[in-house]
Amino acid sequence: PFDLIYSTGGAFAAHLAGRALKRATGMPWLAEVHDPLVMPGSEPATPQQKMQAEVERLICTDADIAIWFTEQALASARRRHPQLGERGKMMLPGIDPPFQVPPYQPGAKFIIGHFGSLSATRHLGPIVDALELLQARRPDLVAMTELHVYGGPLDPVSSDKIASSSVRACVRHFGRVEADPQTGLSGREQILRRMRAVDVLLLLHGEEPICAEYIPSKLYEYLWMQRPILAVVHKNPQMVGMLRGQGHPAIRTGEDHNAAGAAILELANALEEMFDRWRVDGLPDNHRLSPYTTQAAVGQLLGWAGT
Repeated sequence: PFDLIYSTGGAFAAHLAGRALKRATGMPWLAEVHDPLVMPGSEPATPQQKMQAEVERLICTDADIAIWFTEQALASARRRHPQLGERGKMMLPGIDPPFQVPPYQPGAKFIIGHFGSLSATRHLGPIVDALELLQARRPDLVAMTELHVYGGPLDPVSSDKIASSSVRACVRHFGRVEADPQTGLSGREQILRRMRAVDVLLLLHGEEPICAEYIPSKLYEYLWMQRPILAVVHKNPQMVGMLRGQGHPAIRTGEDHNAAGAAILELANALEEMFDRWRVDGLPDNHRLSPYTTQAAVGQLLGWAGT
């Protein structure tokens, strides 16, 4: 005997299984949708897209509780399927503290760290453009700045941009960090320590329509580092509010009032302000504990499930 069917994904087959179990057992069904099943601003065209849209319809019609991870994703699903009503919920999943935080020590260079995958729609173009803009007015800043990039290979847009840039000497691509047999640290453990060691964590949201309904899990990880975050956020006011609410600058893109050139200028200005503070006192930790925890998310789930 059990009390609740809980499907989560990711893979939409999990939700089909959850619905089938509800129909077979009569038990209540809670469906948790990780990423939007329907791409914002488009109509499903391919068989895969049509299947995902049908799974969303089934969730909105039959789930006793249906959860999305952003306010806009929930609003879009509810607009497509008004029958969802108040059974639709929004939850910020968060993460637990990843490890015991080692001390931060400023170095001789101002280090901006980007961690995670890049693509043609989430690339280093904005930060390179901002550094090029600063090169003219603040050559001292560029001379003392390094952009450290961790993750897989550079995407073609970033590669081309860096190759032709006047600030290419500032960029250091470390690629994927593997386990270290000498220290016994996994690649993951090393990356967490390098996040703590940089002066500024760079968060690039992307440029796709899905950004309006998606918050990268990297944000939750960054918030636990207690380091300053500099973010470029595409059409997502909720994500901007989360960052600014924790004291981090967030540059908005993709909105009518903030054209690409204005966003690059805003990014350059934020970078300059952070650099000047770093040169004075080394940008100490903010000592903020992230409010976005697994425990908080589970508390919401239990409340909605009525336990």
